[in-house]
Amino acid sequence: MEFHVINRSHYDKIQFLLTVVLLFFISCGEKNSGYVFKYSNEQPESAIRSQSMLYFKERLEKETNGKIKVELFFGGILGNERELMDLVSTGALQSTRGGFFNDANPKYNLLTLPFLIADWDQAQRLVGSSFMDSINNGARANGFHIPATGISQGFRAHTNNKKPILHPRDFKGLKMRVPMQEVFIQTAKAFGSNPQELAAIDIYQALQTGVIDGQDNPPSNIWDFKMHEVSKYLTVTNYATGPDPFMVNLDWYNKLPPDLQKIFNRVAKETMAKSDQMYRSKEMEYLDQLSEYLEINYITGDALTPFENSVKPVYDYFIERGMFTMDEIEIAKNIAKGSSQ
Repeated sequence: MEFHVINRSHYDKIQFLLTVVLLFFISCGEKNSGYVFKYSNEQPESAIRSQSMLYFKERLEKETNGKIKVELFFGGILGNERELMDLVSTGALQSTRGGFFNDANPKYNLLTLPFLIADWDQAQRLVGSSFMDSINNGARANGFHIPATGISQGFRAHTNNKKPILHPRDFKGLKMRVPMQEVFIQTAKAFGSNPQELAAIDIYQALQTGVIDGQDNPPSNIWDFKMHEVSKYLTVTNYATGPDPFMVNLDWYNKLPPDLQKIFNRVAKETMAKSDQMYRSKEMEYLDQLSEYLEINYITGDALTPFENSVKPVYDYFIERGMFTMDEIEIAKNIAKGSSQ
């Protein structure tokens, strides 16, 4: 008997093609039902991101009198964030929200720089600025329409199974999962850990089996993906947040008549504002829930200084590669602080 082994890359390609075929047949069955907007994200239906999209569906279908039908796929049912972004790029899927916003415009990475933004007020000031509008508009060159950008689930925190993290030196030797984005990889290295790129839906098993020692995510993701069940310690530095662009396939959007485009954009903006409000109001609630399972250490004041000092190489890394300039970083900081718009 002969056995054939399919490696992971081949498996991923097969899964991607099957998903494209599935979405194609779904679309074929709906040609006479007006415009169909298929959306997917990796978080479960109970997550705030998903709940905000349920609001979007209700509002858009009502406001367009059913001319746009919204279909939602949650919990990674169509793939992880990398795969979902590829589906949007091909047009098999109309939209997603998640971590691969670099495909839409690499300038979004600026908002993920460690300690660029200090709090929610600063974050919301920045994403609501004309500076952010220019980044959103820049995504059109890469085939994406961005009607609005929010804050990606709040500020990030670290969990691990080995020890409390109170200083960057405590990261040494730890295998820390990071999103598959260069800014988080470089930040993890600057902190002193050994970064491991992994999709969010794979973190639980990796922690459970010891493939990784820890990971970092906003409290909402830590709770929604049940990482608290397989972790011991949580360190809150609020070292970074990120953008949450509402990424839409540009070709699909351009086929909408002007009146529907106007409604679509307005409802999308309302949805992202609602999403931000929900994340902001529930962040402490998530931390309170996590405190029942994890030892939490809040790093503030002078104790935060070594973390801030350790990440300067991250800024240098991206400036040297021309992703953005120091002037752009200073503009973003000033806007966040309310110094300019």
